Amino acid sequence: MKIVLADDHTLVRRGIRALLETQTDLQVVGEAANGTEAVAQTCALKPDIVLMDIGMPDLDGLEATAQIKRVLPEVNVLLLTVHDDADYLFRALAVGASGYILKGADVSELVLALQAVKGGQVYLQPSAAKHLVSNYLNRASAPEKQQIEELTPRQREILALIAEGLTNQQIADKLVLSPFTVATHRANIMQKLNLHNRTELIRYAMKHGLIDSAN
Repeated sequence: MKIVLADDHTLVRRGIRALLETQTDLQVVGEAANGTEAVAQTCALKPDIVLMDIGMPDLDGLEATAQIKRVLPEVNVLLLTVHDDADYLFRALAVGASGYILKGADVSELVLALQAVKGGQVYLQPSAAKHLVSNYLNRASAPEKQQIEELTPRQREILALIAEGLTNQQIADKLVLSPFTVATHRANIMQKLNLHNRTELIRYAMKHGLIDSAN
């Protein structure tokens, strides 16, 4: 496995190189001290993987990765960084990186990451994967959050009462409204939430804490 190592700290590069070269199937074929050099070394040497630091002068690792992937999409980039931060993770994946590993990882984990990336997989440390899953779940629930936020306080109140089994007349009596007004609110609620029957409405109300699931 041919590797180009990019890091702006000479001692870090030498240390990582020494560790990698204890592995018989890994060969560091080039080094770069900034993003511009990393792109040039990659274009010249065409390695299997670029082990790229994110924070480098002249051209950072993210932009260097983007440039490499535009010119040599077959070359995989594994980003190496001290930043355990969701923003860096998503930016790394967005520019085409095949993995993200922290500098605090041990040698065995780094080798595992390189092997995974070489095999066409995406490698994420557990902490990074947790950020990714959390973000996905938040995004997945965003449309429903937006739906519930679009309801007026009165509509939320009526939704809860409908879910509890009250009829339009009972809700009207309880809230001092006309049955027609309650029916209009009910129709608007169902339309906003894209619900089609009372069963769906009850599930929705329970899910969003509008009624007690024990009811």
